[in-house]
Amino acid sequence: MELIFGTIAALLPIVNPFSTAPMFLSLTESYSEKERTRQAPRGVMYMSAILLVFLVAGTFIMNFFGLSLPGMRIAGGILVSGVGMGMLKPKDNFEQTEQETKEAEAKQDISFTPLAMPSLSGPGAISVVIGMSSIAKGHWLDYLYIAIGILVVAAIVYITLRSSTRLVGLLGVNGLHAMTKIMGFIILCVGVQFVVTGVLGVLTGDQIRDFIQSL
Repeated sequence: MELIFGTIAALLPIVNPFSTAPMFLSLTESYSEKERTRQAPRGVMYMSAILLVFLVAGTFIMNFFGLSLPGMRIAGGILVSGVGMGMLKPKDNFEQTEQETKEAEAKQDISFTPLAMPSLSGPGAISVVIGMSSIAKGHWLDYLYIAIGILVVAAIVYITLRSSTRLVGLLGVNGLHAMTKIMGFIILCVGVQFVVTGVLGVLTGDQIRDFIQSL
């Protein structure tokens, strides 16, 4: 249960479906209600597939590139903290250039890009999943629990996107910005905790211990 709730608590603020909802509405403005309804589950399925692939391959990626767990946690923490800092000052353009927005609006299918990648499963979410995979200790049940957490987040994202029209009307632009700032602060705290855990891992690791013993 700790892995399930830990995955949800770490991943949900990063994915932040509340800030994705208005972007989803903007990109599907010219779509019919039926077409918009099809885009939401597709985007969520792509997001789930991307994160589950990195969950399974996270350890292999670390071993292939010779990355240490503390180093991965520090790098992921810095990245996540940067995402959180950016969300504390949300922009109406959702960090997309004018050319990117026009290209996305012209596409017939926006479920994979930019909805699933990079909006819902961007570098921050991927780094969180890889960090969670390092906690799994190689047991398949641990991976299953983390996967359940990912799927719970995906269900929340789906419900939010399906309710995006009513959500934006209810909260308004200012309400969405306030919600984004709250999520940004939570993400910043998660990122700092990642860095602290990584630094403690370096200071108590075998390499530091061998270095001290050699002095």
